[in-house]
Amino acid sequence: MLYNSAMLEGGRQIADSRERAHEKALADAFSDHGWSVTLERGVPGPDLLVSNGRQRYAVELKSSAEGRADRVIPLLSQAILQATQYAARFPAARPLAVVRVGRLTKALRERASRFHTNYAPHSAVGLVDDEGGRWFVGEGLEALNAELKPSPARRKRSSPKRSHDLFSDLNQWLLKVLLAPELPEHLLAAPRGDYRTAAELADAAHVSAMSVSRFIRRLREEGFADESGATLRLVRRAELFRRWQAAASRATPELPMRFLMPGAPREQLGKVVARHSEACIGLFAAASLLDSGHVADGLPWVYMRKLPELPHQAWPELVEVSPGEPLQLILKQAATPESIFRGAVQVQGARVSDILQVWLDVSLHPARGREQADHLARTVLAPVMEHGG
Repeated sequence: MLYNSAMLEGGRQIADSRERAHEKALADAFSDHGWSVTLERGVPGPDLLVSNGRQRYAVELKSSAEGRADRVIPLLSQAILQATQYAARFPAARPLAVVRVGRLTKALRERASRFHTNYAPHSAVGLVDDEGGRWFVGEGLEALNAELKPSPARRKRSSPKRSHDLFSDLNQWLLKVLLAPELPEHLLAAPRGDYRTAAELADAAHVSAMSVSRFIRRLREEGFADESGATLRLVRRAELFRRWQAAASRATPELPMRFLMPGAPREQLGKVVARHSEACIGLFAAASLLDSGHVADGLPWVYMRKLPELPHQAWPELVEVSPGEPLQLILKQAATPESIFRGAVQVQGARVSDILQVWLDVSLHPARGREQADHLARTVLAPVMEHGG
């Protein structure tokens, strides 16, 4: 068969278009989970540069029409070599090799995992498919993992209830309202009362009656509500708090910052946050300000409802960190802004995360976060967590 130049050019255009579509789909997956993404085109180099806080990856993407391991593993190996070479060109970047497959199966994931462990543990790796399945191994990448979406026919046969709905943003706030009578006001800003009906809880929490009704129904379905007495009570709290903690792991955009003016960061933190109504101190710094600190203050997080597009204008006291500069705080978009900001307390004129929020957040922090969370659970939160059976 003879091919003229127009046919060959058309084939290249189709292939390039498909490649760009795959790159964009992968870029969108990172963006949806709060990563900053740069498409690298026009020069030999990584297909994408992605970053989230201190995490930065040079990404090399390959594609296979099939999901066979004997096709995918060689492509993954090639992508690892290229990503490793490209990552060396960018400060603090690490290699991430990704292969797009027709369908991501459990068997393929297991083969890729063994290959990665045995031959390339230094590189992050990933597999993605055309149906929404994603599997990544690498620091900070686990939040992108997604199981295969069930087919419409399967969804009709089985529609399991989504347990994570119990811990939506507003539902976390409602949990704090129900727990508030058992905590002092300086640790949690929330109404304190006993509630016999959904309407009473809705009025106190300033949440719609329909939302509260759904919330109570979910509590009842999960076995966390005791309505045998005169008022609504939370029971099985050990399991409730375990589930709440597991649901709190949600990646959001963040910005590494430092103070513009020299001085002790800890002394500047409260003064700077106090000048911003939509900001709230979190994590270890919040624990210390609530007189519940246990470990040395880690890097402060300052929550915002939404990160500003121009940080230097919204926060003239801060500047974004450049490579090699010391990181002094992180501006972080709140994953559950209603729960965080409604429950926040005032300390020396600045908003500070409530004690329940501090426990949720530090428990996920890799640097002594578990130690701080266990301290809170043993001390100030022990009566709350153990009450109700």
